[in-house]
Amino acid sequence: MLRVILAAALATAFAAHAQQPVKIGLVMTLSGQFADAGNQMHNGVKTYMKMHGDTVAGRKIELVVKDTGGPAPDVAKRIAQELVVRDGVDILAGWVLTPNAMAAGDVSAEAKKFMVVMNAATSVIITKSPYMIRTSVTLPQVMETFGTWAATKGGIRQSYTMVTDYGPGHDSENAFTSAFKAAGGSIAGSVRFPVANPDFSAFVQRAKDLAPESIFIFIPGGAQPAALGKAMAERGIDKKKTKVLGSGETTAEAALKSMGDNALDIITAWHYDYMSKSPLNQKFVKEYQGVAGGRNPDFFSVGGYDGMHAIYEVLKKTGGKTDAEALVAAAKGLKWESPRGPMMIDPDTRDVVQNVYIRRVQKVGGELVNVPFDTIPMVKDPAGERRKAQK
Repeated sequence: MLRVILAAALATAFAAHAQQPVKIGLVMTLSGQFADAGNQMHNGVKTYMKMHGDTVAGRKIELVVKDTGGPAPDVAKRIAQELVVRDGVDILAGWVLTPNAMAAGDVSAEAKKFMVVMNAATSVIITKSPYMIRTSVTLPQVMETFGTWAATKGGIRQSYTMVTDYGPGHDSENAFTSAFKAAGGSIAGSVRFPVANPDFSAFVQRAKDLAPESIFIFIPGGAQPAALGKAMAERGIDKKKTKVLGSGETTAEAALKSMGDNALDIITAWHYDYMSKSPLNQKFVKEYQGVAGGRNPDFFSVGGYDGMHAIYEVLKKTGGKTDAEALVAAAKGLKWESPRGPMMIDPDTRDVVQNVYIRRVQKVGGELVNVPFDTIPMVKDPAGERRKAQK
């Protein structure tokens, strides 16, 4: 009789657990300078849930959304702590900006909470917690690949670098420069500009005065690419004399609209473009437009979409269990087809592995778009690979 009672009690407890929602603390930047980036990511999350439902392994998915208001590591850490202690979340996710993700990594490690970085791209973030994975991109992943490509296949022998003065900018500059030099290129000079910089005119003029063979750019997504593009147009950078190279933010859709024909022939390396003709991406774009009021998705959006995919898949593997050890074990080596192409979570570094596409801005059907013309398949984060080799 006692065994029957215990079995019934355990069954009841299991059923109650199964019915409890999986609470995901989604930490975003939904106000301030980077609000658009946060909204695009949030819409990517909502699109995935619209396409795949809000229940996984018998448990409903519940989002607890918080806003850091911008790059504010102290705020981000406090919010992460409150989500864990007060709101009782099972998973931490989101993270548009590097400083915020770095700060929250400590909370993930201490509280033993599975954490999914959906954008922040500085390589070292992933080392802040053993329970963290990333579904976006790392700057070395794209920029070392781009530096090598520019010198070996792009026919470029000299460059001048212009980057934002914070972690991702430093990562990007170092990655491009080191790979470019190693492949035979030379650097004519460099400049770093403040994170919150509304006027790029003086920086662009300095680059123009040097008349380098190429200019390499990194700035964060959001409003700044369009502002920099406007400055380059106003200062008369002639792309027939000086090739303009950049990460995907440089020629995001909003930036292209702002620059107009001045954006033609800018060459970028990136991991996603909404113009991809893959059936999955075309379906994603259509669903996303319905969620986002007609807007097209961008790399923030696909980072959110794939972040939710990873969460759903690991929950399926664990049968709905949310302890961090089980979730991160389920995530290691996870493979899937994304709107951006094939993807994997590296089982050793817990970082994203994906294709890098080399694109050129062209006019297609009267519209400025990034047209891919070369693909480097399934690139790992090289900085992560070096850390692994040093262990």
